[in-house]
Amino acid sequence: MKFLLKLIVVLILLGAAGAAAVNPVRDYIKKRNQPHWRLAEVKQGDIISVVNSTGEIKPVKSVQIGSFVSGPIIEIYVDFNDRVKAGDKLAKIDPRLFNANVRREQAILKTREADVERVEAVLQQARNNERRAKNLDHENPEFISGTEMDQFVFNRLSLEAQRTVAAASVDQARASLENALANLGYTDIVSPVDGIIIDKKIEDGQTLAAQFQTPEMFVLAIDMDKHMHVFASVDEADMGMIMKAKDEGQPVEFTVDAWPGEVFQGEIEQIRVSSTIEQNVVTYPVVVRAPNPDMKLLPGMTASISFQVDERKDVVRIPNTALLYFPDVKLVRESDRKLIENDERSPDNKLDNANDQILSAGDKAKAKRHQNRKHVWVVEGDYLKAIAVVTGLSDSKFSELVSGDLKAGQKLVTGTKRKK
Repeated sequence: MKFLLKLIVVLILLGAAGAAAVNPVRDYIKKRNQPHWRLAEVKQGDIISVVNSTGEIKPVKSVQIGSFVSGPIIEIYVDFNDRVKAGDKLAKIDPRLFNANVRREQAILKTREADVERVEAVLQQARNNERRAKNLDHENPEFISGTEMDQFVFNRLSLEAQRTVAAASVDQARASLENALANLGYTDIVSPVDGIIIDKKIEDGQTLAAQFQTPEMFVLAIDMDKHMHVFASVDEADMGMIMKAKDEGQPVEFTVDAWPGEVFQGEIEQIRVSSTIEQNVVTYPVVVRAPNPDMKLLPGMTASISFQVDERKDVVRIPNTALLYFPDVKLVRESDRKLIENDERSPDNKLDNANDQILSAGDKAKAKRHQNRKHVWVVEGDYLKAIAVVTGLSDSKFSELVSGDLKAGQKLVTGTKRKK
């Protein structure tokens, strides 16, 4: 009997101890299974939206200098990176053949001028003979027959025609001389403008054959120490923002590998309407003008460009990671679970997303206008609570809060931490 009583007492004590331990164990298990939230803070600040692209740096204007005449190069006066002024000599083509042509044309011109003088003299004699014949005919018509009078008249007319031909020959010879002198002048290759030699494609002794194709000898960059152009290719989807940015005079920033850590400034100078299609991607060339007083920007450099397209000052900023977070339905409070079920990001709605391929243009435009209506999540007790927000301008880290019950300093859920 006593043993039974002791056994009952022991069982009662064990039961009491077990009952006392249930709640702490339950709390421990619950706490252990509770997710550890990764949080991000809502902040107050500025948002700058940019469109990124790459481009090539080129001179604002470059001139290809060639040769109009053929012949061997006997001297080159400039080299790479030399600064030249308009009219400076760059190179010299052997002028011997052209000097000979000039002397030949000068001799031909003198011959033609002498022929004019000869015809003038003969013409003057014919005029005198005609005048004398007319005087004799006036004194006595029997002195000169009609046939003889006709000879005097038509001889004078013939010589006048010869004088016209001779004068035309002089003009022709003078034009040929001018052509020969021009060709002689072309043996001096001169700079048409002020600039910097950025390419030289000839060497001493090289022979040019300009009769087949104008050979390119030098490339001259103009005002390279003042401004440079950056030629960027911008995707068609971003062109609306780029055009708006140009109208508003938004700045452009870019970097080059040659000067890491340094940011260069520029402005949109031109948006060209000539599109380029490559692998079904349509792009448009956008020309950025950038100052280059230190000559740090050189032709051919690759630039990483950021076009500033819009800006918001001192606004509430939502972390983009919070906008992208999609919680498990089991972690959400009961009243907000329908938002998960209706969210387009839900796996159950993937088939609905496929219907985007058959939406009308109006429906697609409407969907675009509503795409900034989203939900973010905050911790409320053991579950997550949804807060509806409408976002505006975005950058790489934050989005502007247009409307919604959020304040700076508030913590938003961006994910869960891995349990240790």
